[in-house]
Amino acid sequence: MIRAVLTALTVSVVWVPIADAATAGQITHLSGTLSAKRVDGTSKLLAVKSDVMEGDTLSTETETYARIKFVDGGEVVMRPGTQLKIENYSYNAAKPESDNIVVSMFKGGLRAVTGLLGKRNREKVSFQTETATIGIRGTHFGALLCQNDCGGVPTTGGTPPPNGLHVDVTNGAIFLSNKAGTVQINAGQFGFVANANTAPIPVPPQQGIQVTMPSSIAQNKGGGKGIGKGDDAECKM
Repeated sequence: MIRAVLTALTVSVVWVPIADAATAGQITHLSGTLSAKRVDGTSKLLAVKSDVMEGDTLSTETETYARIKFVDGGEVVMRPGTQLKIENYSYNAAKPESDNIVVSMFKGGLRAVTGLLGKRNREKVSFQTETATIGIRGTHFGALLCQNDCGGVPTTGGTPPPNGLHVDVTNGAIFLSNKAGTVQINAGQFGFVANANTAPIPVPPQQGIQVTMPSSIAQNKGGGKGIGKGDDAECKM
């Protein structure tokens, strides 16, 4: 009787492996300490040529700048004290229908340049913050999220920038959107969003905040084009 009961309760278990996270890009320039928290909960320090994976949460320490080149050729430079997560990254040159890039910035600032994915499927690229989502239109832009931590950012008035999301556009255009509204910011223009309940607005150039990067990080080795203004090799903002 006992044997019969045990036989009846036997369950067949099939092990299903968890798919590995996709490689999203690689670190090309780094000054200082950059860490990545992986989707499995592990953390590691990254170096030049380290892979960045889909699902990684990247954090730069004080005085750290890091430049990431994505598989599709897009690039992001992170400022010191920045934390962002590669929420989704899907790019296959032969399958444009699978395109998708979603990056969340929790704090700090960055400059970003559109890659091949953004050029062919620009609506599939978005940068998210707590105040607004940034949609791109063939773009090179900067974004700075101030949360009582922008005291060292220079302004024309000499006072720290107000809390909220500040953006500047070098090439192309971006859309700033939240539940209160949407505004388009074009090349040479600036924008600001105070919080998630306040509509995004354009900002006069004399009040705009530009995200700057040192030339050692913004400049490509060998003198090629960098992530600066237009065709400049340096990021002189």
